[in-house]
Order: sequence, then C-alpha cells, then structure tokens
Amino acid sequence: MSGTRRRDTGPPATGPTEKDVLWGFLDYLRTSVAAKVEGVREPQVRTPGVASGTNLLGLITHLTHVERHWLLGHPVRDWKATFQPGPQETAEAVLAAYRETTARADKAIAACTDLNMPGPRPASHGRSAPSWRWTLAHLIEETGRHAGHADILRELIDGATGR
Repeated sequence: MSGTRRRDTGPPATGPTEKDVLWGFLDYLRTSVAAKVEGVREPQVRTPGVASGTNLLGLITHLTHVERHWLLGHPVRDWKATFQPGPQETAEAVLAAYRETTARADKAIAACTDLNMPGPRPASHGRSAPSWRWTLAHLIEETGRHAGHADILRELIDGATGR
C-alpha cells in the first residue's frame, strides 16, 4: 500500500456560543468525511470495503440525504437506498452535491436564533419536530459515525490515514 500517513488535525476552533460549538464540530466532520473521497479513483471510490456493501461514495450520498432531511426538511422514503450512488454519478458530482447541500444547510443554521425552537425537519408519526439543539447534536453523531467508516474504507483502499 502506498498510503500517506498524515497527523490528525485537532478539534476545531469555534466561537463562544453553544451554536458556534455545535456548528463548528459539524463542519469539521463534514470536511473530514469529504476529504476521504478526494483523490480516490473509480472503481475503488464505489467498491464496497465490507460485507454490508458500504463504500466511500455511498457514505457521501447518504450524508447528503441526511443533511437535506434534517436541515432542509426533505423527506426520505428509503434510508438504505441513500447509500447507493447512481452508476453514472461521478465522485466529483457527488462531492459537489454534498458541498452544495451543506452550504444550503449552513444558511438554515445561520438563521436559527434559538436552539430550543423546533428544527427544520417536519413533525412526523405524531411526534413534534426535534429542537435545533437535538438536530445539530444528531448531525454531529451521524456525520462522525460515517467519518469513522470513511477512515477505515480509505485505509483499506490505499493505506491513507489521518484527516
């Protein structure tokens, strides 16, 4: 394996408010997971690295749907399907869609004035919409979990480690 071994970057510097901290960590994880796809060529970027079928490009398509759902209010009918990029979707196009989605999501976060208020995801199944605080914490958890998956998949592909 010819992978590069980089030092991990430390936690992000954030502003002083709770929103600044939550948003700062979410953005840090977004950047980390996107970096794992950069430079990986076809077919490795979409080749499953584990028996479940998880692959780098699928993680990015899934996280794009996660951001759209939780921060932009888009419904998702089949979460499992969000892990499957289309056969014609390139890594560059998938990354561009992720970055465009996170930029739109950032505008929604910026407009939030009270973390106690209901977040953008509509209420469903008789439950009220979760608060902005819960939504941002959940996005950190979801993105962090998949960033860890991406770390392992990238190391399996070419030995690259670090953020």
